[in-house]
Amino acid sequence: MSHSKIPDFTETELWTVRSTLKERYGRDIELQMADSEVMLGGADGMAWCPSLFWNAKGANFTVVKLGPKRFRAYFYYHPEHQLGTGIDSYDELGECMISVLQVESDHMRKQKISTDQTPAQTDKDAPDKPDTSPLFWGD
Repeated sequence: MSHSKIPDFTETELWTVRSTLKERYGRDIELQMADSEVMLGGADGMAWCPSLFWNAKGANFTVVKLGPKRFRAYFYYHPEHQLGTGIDSYDELGECMISVLQVESDHMRKQKISTDQTPAQTDKDAPDKPDTSPLFWGD
C-alpha cells in the first residue's frame, strides 16, 4: 500500500465542484469530505485518497483526488453497483465533474426510456411528488 500523502482538495477545486453542482441542480448541494482507499495501479498500489461525496436526484456521487491534478469520478444508486465515466482519470476537475454528471444524466434518460416502454403504471405506483429540478444536457 502506498504511504504517499495525496494533497486534500484545494479551495479552488472545492469552488469548481460547488459551482458545477449549483449550475447542474440550480441550488447548493451539500458536499461530504472523506478519504477513500483506491487502487492507483502500477507501483503505487492502494492509497488513501481525498474524496468528495454528494447525492442528488436519487444518485450518489464520489470524486476522488488521485494526486495533484488527477481525479476519478463514480456514481451509484446502490453501493454494490458503481458506474464511472469510462475514463480512468482526468487532469482537469471541471472536465471530470461534467463527465460524471453527463454520464449519470444519460444513464437516467436510458432508464426512463426503458421504463416508458413497459406497461403503464397505475396511479398508486406514481411518485407523490414530481422531480422539478432543472434539466441537464437532455434529461
